[in-house]
Amino acid sequence: MEPITLTTARLTLRALTPADVDAVYRACQDGAIQRWTTVPSPYRRADAEYFVNRICPEGWQRETEFTFGAVDTVGHGALVAAIGLSMRTTRTAELGFWSAAEYRGRGLMTEAVAAVTRWGFTQIPLDRIVWRAEVGNTASRATALRAGFVLEGTERAGILNNGVRRDCWVAALLPTDLGLPSTDAYVPARPPAARPAPAAE
Repeated sequence: MEPITLTTARLTLRALTPADVDAVYRACQDGAIQRWTTVPSPYRRADAEYFVNRICPEGWQRETEFTFGAVDTVGHGALVAAIGLSMRTTRTAELGFWSAAEYRGRGLMTEAVAAVTRWGFTQIPLDRIVWRAEVGNTASRATALRAGFVLEGTERAGILNNGVRRDCWVAALLPTDLGLPSTDAYVPARPPAARPAPAAE
């Protein structure tokens, strides 16, 4: 698939280009990104080059990973975040994202997540998008919840980060959560039948 561009009220979401390497490198020096995501730590410029010039374009070409750079079109046109959908199983993808430290707290990441997930449901198309983050990453969880994701539980040893297995929160977003049709029929689990009240003695 050829990379596409999405626009929101404040952002342009587009494929990363070699001109973004320096911005990606600078953003990923942030301790929070290295602590809570699976980017290499320490993060070298060569890691940014490999991500931008190899991982991202190959993901689009093979339709295995769709990565967008979020550019602030209201401000100075800076790269403020990266966000992607990684294919996992049939019509299921996992959402991943990071935001540069100086652009947090403005709702930009939630805006980007909303645009990318809607695109995933309508254009790939997906029936389920999963979000996972290490337990304790409350900022990422808040973004996911604001974007409509529903927490489903805690996955033990669900994330391998720098050689260490860690528990992670798991949430998911379905097209029906956004009022969109599902490609495959979905029958949610029914609650257990109510038990009759005990007879009076």
